[in-house]
Amino acid sequence: MPELPEVEHVKRGIEPFVINQIIESVEFSDKVIDGKASGRDTIIKQIDLPMFKNRTEGYKITRVERRSKYILLYLEKDEDKRVLVSHLGMTGGYFVVNDLTEIIVPNYQKHWHVNFKLSNGKQLIFSDIRRFGEIKNVDDITAYTSFEKMAPEPFDDNAYTHYQKQLALPRYQNKPIKQVILDHHVIAGCGNIYACEALFNARIHPKRKVNTLTKQEQKCVFDEVVAVLTLGIEQGGTSISDYRHADGQTGHMQEYLNVYKKKICPVCGGPIETEVIGGRNSHFCPNCQK
Repeated sequence: MPELPEVEHVKRGIEPFVINQIIESVEFSDKVIDGKASGRDTIIKQIDLPMFKNRTEGYKITRVERRSKYILLYLEKDEDKRVLVSHLGMTGGYFVVNDLTEIIVPNYQKHWHVNFKLSNGKQLIFSDIRRFGEIKNVDDITAYTSFEKMAPEPFDDNAYTHYQKQLALPRYQNKPIKQVILDHHVIAGCGNIYACEALFNARIHPKRKVNTLTKQEQKCVFDEVVAVLTLGIEQGGTSISDYRHADGQTGHMQEYLNVYKKKICPVCGGPIETEVIGGRNSHFCPNCQK
C-alpha cells in the first residue's frame, strides 16, 4: 500500500501538470460504470457518476495537497469550491500522460478507472489494479470524516506533542507500539513498511506495550518514524510491488530497507522474524529489538 512518502511523490509528480488547468471532461472505465450500476461504489464513492461529472467538469484545479496518505485536488468554478479527495488503496496511482497508451506499466494502463481530461491537453488518469482506491467529491474537506481527528503531519512542529498526548491515553496503554504508530490518530501517514523500519532503527520490539516504554524510548520511536519517512521521500518511495511515480518510474527506498521482507539482520546477522501484530505482518530482529 502506498504510504506517506509514496503519496507525496505522486502529488509532486502530478502537481506541475494540473495546477490552473480546467477539467474539461471525465471518463470512467467499464468497471466503475458496471460497479455503480450494480450498487457498488467502485472507486467513485458516495456520489453517482452523473453528479460526479457535474461537480467536476468545467472546474479549475487550483491546488494539490497531500494529507497523510490522501491526495487533495482543490477545484473552483465561478463561486463554487470543491475538493477531490483520493486514497490510493493497495495498488492505486495517478499518471499524467497525453494518451492512455503512454502509461508505461501495462497493468496500470489496463486497469485505468478515471480519466480527467485537462485544458492543456494532458490526461490525469487514476489507475488501480485491485480497485481498493477511492475518489470522493466533497464541498468541504471538513465533511470528510477521516480528517476530523487525524494527527498533524509528522513533520509539523506540534506533531510530537500530539503523539505524546495520544500515547498517554488509556486506550493505547496496553497496545503494542507497532499497532499504535500505525494509527493515523497518533501519527499521520506511517504505514507498515516505515513502522517496521522505524522500530528497528529505534531498537524497539514491535510487540512492546506502550506502557512499558520510557519517555526516552517513546521519543526515539517518534524521531525514527520521522527520519525514515524523510528518507522515504528523498528516495522516491518504496517500489516493492505495484507502486509507481506519476511518470511510471520506481522509487529507490527498497534499497535502504533493513528488516521489511528481509531474511538476515544487517546489524547482528541473525534471522529476521515475521509476526502478525495488530493485523499487519511485522518484520523485526529479535536480537536487536527489545
